[in-house]
Amino acid sequence: MNASVTVGASPLTPREVVDVARDGFRVVVDADALERVADTRALIEGLADDPEPHYGISTGFGALATTFIAEDRRAQLQASLIRSHAAGTGGEVEREVVRALMLLRLQTLATGRTGVRPVVVETYAALLNAGITPIVREYGSLGCSGDLAPLSHVALAVMGEGEVRDASGQALPTADALAAAGIAPVALREKEGLALINGTDGMLGMLLLAVHDLETLLLTADVAAALSIESQLGTDAVFAADLMALRPQLGQAESAANLRALLEGSPIMASHRGPGCTRVQDAYSLRCAPQVHGAARDTLAYAAVVAERELASAIDNPVVTLDGRVESNGNFHGAPVAYVLDFLAIAVADVASMSERRTDRALDVARSNGLPPFLADEVGVDSGLMIAQYAAAGIVSELKRLAVPASVDSIPSSAMQEDHVSMGWAGARKLRRALDGLARVLAIEVMTGCRALDLRAPLGPAAATGAVRDLVRTRVAGPGPDRFVSPEIEAVTDLVASGAVAAAALTRIEGDHA
Repeated sequence: MNASVTVGASPLTPREVVDVARDGFRVVVDADALERVADTRALIEGLADDPEPHYGISTGFGALATTFIAEDRRAQLQASLIRSHAAGTGGEVEREVVRALMLLRLQTLATGRTGVRPVVVETYAALLNAGITPIVREYGSLGCSGDLAPLSHVALAVMGEGEVRDASGQALPTADALAAAGIAPVALREKEGLALINGTDGMLGMLLLAVHDLETLLLTADVAAALSIESQLGTDAVFAADLMALRPQLGQAESAANLRALLEGSPIMASHRGPGCTRVQDAYSLRCAPQVHGAARDTLAYAAVVAERELASAIDNPVVTLDGRVESNGNFHGAPVAYVLDFLAIAVADVASMSERRTDRALDVARSNGLPPFLADEVGVDSGLMIAQYAAAGIVSELKRLAVPASVDSIPSSAMQEDHVSMGWAGARKLRRALDGLARVLAIEVMTGCRALDLRAPLGPAAATGAVRDLVRTRVAGPGPDRFVSPEIEAVTDLVASGAVAAAALTRIEGDHA
């Protein structure tokens, strides 16, 4: 792939992080940034020659910060730091997450505020461009003093040690992978070990990926709600713009506008309008969709602001200031990121909970306004989508557990030197699982809504919801006798997670209003 992202000229954008992490874009380091890195390194070299101790340069780390290290032992100090801190355990972290944290650490190194040599910056870029991904383990970060263990596994690979996966995904010793790619391992010098591991890059990378994915999932939630409202003969009058203006929440207004557009021109909706309609108020899961989906959007908007601020940060300890001082600080504490990771997990759980309730209504003959029980073909013989709803309910129950905040917990470490930690890495890991669950719950609602639309024939759906139904029918057959349901849920989940469901609806809406 020829597409590339430049690092060091300005802060990375969220889209650029996704491009490199997920889509394999190449990385180019800005030439001026390398000059800044070299200038800052000269300051560190001068301090290294100073007989007075300087933290991270001529001392130990953490609780050993007051221990002076002689010059002939400093290379060993840096290597020992990385080897001892690469203490992750558990399953492998996903490739896109590791690439994201590598890119984000590279960005901080390229600011010239960390004191590393240019060769360190260039080696991080070389690993990314060669598709070499260090094997990082699930557990090991407390989200304070940076994502120490995950970043140490990456730094270990820069040293030519540990294990990596090459561009084809094969696991092999790092030394072999570097040799095959023509990349020389780096022997770390003063300050460089700390600079490679003191950052929020892991949790930030996962936040940026989550923000990107959740934007699509929240639009898909509006699409799923429209399918349910339409097929269950709900009303769209409650989504009127003047009603939304009475409560000027931005996300709510956006969601309501989506629902109005998605349902526009629907013969099904038109069939029960007018004086003969006895419907006064729909259940909350139908009527209040903009309020819940909108609150999730507003939460996402705040998370995006925090992520962009973090992208503009240079996090290290100690850090080299713009006027050349080397100062200890606490910017590596992950609280800002940890809080929004937890906040998003709450929003995800609530959106999924409302989606599952709409699915359940479609399957209940007492509440679905004329649809067959469980949307079954032959009632009593077929079970229809009964157990698909069970799957959604089981996922929602887990999402509620995943919504319990990680950031309210703290376990002291490093002999009480690090006596309050953010647990942001744990918050990011559970959010990734929550997003997968939301995609599956929405897929079940979409699948249910599409079957319910078909059962309303000969009345037809709106153009946008009809386009989604037609897309789903390319992967899943319409109503009929019971069949193997699991592959159908997986197929629709793929359409949801890829953004295809949202795109099908959006394309039709934009086409109609062009």
